[in-house]
Amino acid sequence: MTLALRTPDRLMRLNRLGSFHPSRMSFMHQLLRRMGREDWRYERRLFDINSQGVGRAVLTMHGPQRSYSLVAFAHDLPDELRSDRVIAQAWDATFCLYDGIPSEEDISRLETQVPGQETARLTPRELCLSRANRSVRLWDSVVEALSQGRQPEAEELAEVGYLMRTTAVYGSGKFGLCDRFLIADREELNSPFQAEMLTVFLIRQFVRDLINTCARNRGGDAAVELDSNLAQSLGIGNSTGLGMAPFLLNHPRLMHRWIASRESALEEICNEDQFSDFALKRAQNRVAEGLANLPRWRSVHPYQIERVAQLQADLRALAEMTFDSPAQSLDWVETHLSDEGCEYWVTCLLEAYPEISDRWAQEMSIDESVGFEIDGRWSLHQALEAIEEHFSWALECQWTDADIARVWYVSQEKLEPRLGERAEEPVEEFEQPLAPGRDMAALKCALVESNAINLATFLRQYPEHRHAVRRLQWACRFPFGEIHDNTISAQLKPIDMLRLKLSFFGANYFDPRSDRWLRICMFADAPYADQLKQDNAEAWG
Repeated sequence: MTLALRTPDRLMRLNRLGSFHPSRMSFMHQLLRRMGREDWRYERRLFDINSQGVGRAVLTMHGPQRSYSLVAFAHDLPDELRSDRVIAQAWDATFCLYDGIPSEEDISRLETQVPGQETARLTPRELCLSRANRSVRLWDSVVEALSQGRQPEAEELAEVGYLMRTTAVYGSGKFGLCDRFLIADREELNSPFQAEMLTVFLIRQFVRDLINTCARNRGGDAAVELDSNLAQSLGIGNSTGLGMAPFLLNHPRLMHRWIASRESALEEICNEDQFSDFALKRAQNRVAEGLANLPRWRSVHPYQIERVAQLQADLRALAEMTFDSPAQSLDWVETHLSDEGCEYWVTCLLEAYPEISDRWAQEMSIDESVGFEIDGRWSLHQALEAIEEHFSWALECQWTDADIARVWYVSQEKLEPRLGERAEEPVEEFEQPLAPGRDMAALKCALVESNAINLATFLRQYPEHRHAVRRLQWACRFPFGEIHDNTISAQLKPIDMLRLKLSFFGANYFDPRSDRWLRICMFADAPYADQLKQDNAEAWG
């Protein structure tokens, strides 16, 4: 039994995309596997933290060709200034990822810039900029326990899952940081978001070392360090809101590469005639691990509580099954399980065939600076056929009031993308072009009414459709780049878009707090930088 690639119209619906799970193709996992395989070496070059928990640190990873250093600054932040909003102006800790090993002069320069974050003026030697806040209740409780010579309660740690949470990780040229194209040819940074993932990985190391230092400063000789197993269970938290959602709509070719690589790996796996004993065992182990870890997936939102319960039922059903071939297994889960269960089984198959998954994981980048031109030679008939083929879902919408209920805009006060109600808020004049389905429906109407001989002539008459025509031509070459749902409807759940992107990062324990923002955990259960080896770089998550 063989299986063809799943079609975009089947896969690119938000309820399915919002069921994706992290896998070995996720960017965090790619990073740690590479560092373990290449025997990267960790060095704590500086850790100068005073009795108030304030100071600076430099944590370095040495690779085969280059070194990268997290330059960290710990601050004494009053509670009233602690905020996870992008408009915050102070944080418990601020960071940058430095390309190489910083000199004392570099550290002093960065100390004047990095704590300011968005007001910073950085250089191409800096690759990423980030900040984090403590989970205050848990932080204080853990410091108190360790300072008295005892370990914190495991249940208390599991309830939160992290000691600090990042509120932003910037890269790719912002605030003077190094532009992506300058480092994209480095093998270790070729896959998407590798510099950002390395930043978070080293932040986690810094946080563990910082809490041990704070406990020692408070308790002196009576203090103990956080147990290694408890520490490993902790990740770095993050609160992610609407600011992340437009990325997927603004980068359709990159999204295509992510999903097409995953689906191509799945197709190749499902064309295996039968499971080997090794592969079936790996897939079954992944199911068992999922069942064991589900109690740690905690949520207060009814939407996610229901989905986790359904996933638990799906995994129990999977645990009772045995399959002859990958294709048979995927056919069964598509018929019998929920979207959550289906996509979890996909991660099991990717884990079961690491040589296939890892090869396709190298195909997830794309140079978005090329291919921006429009082919004006297309006939209008050719364009209309392409709309019917790739955007039929958009033509099914009536684009009445219910279909255009929402407006994407950027708030001047909050400096973040927002989703407003068209009928209730005066924001329509500030609308961002984040409804490609509506744009394609409008393009079709204009094409039908035009007598232009080709697209070049048409666009001279109707230049407002240039972006839609470009997107249409991209869709013909990058069919997994379009979300096949209305992104301005009253029924839209933006958290599905957030979860899709975060699953490719490698985040887990998705915890929606509304339909517009959620909390996640990054690198939970991963080895720390000072523990990293090839075997444990493989066996986590």
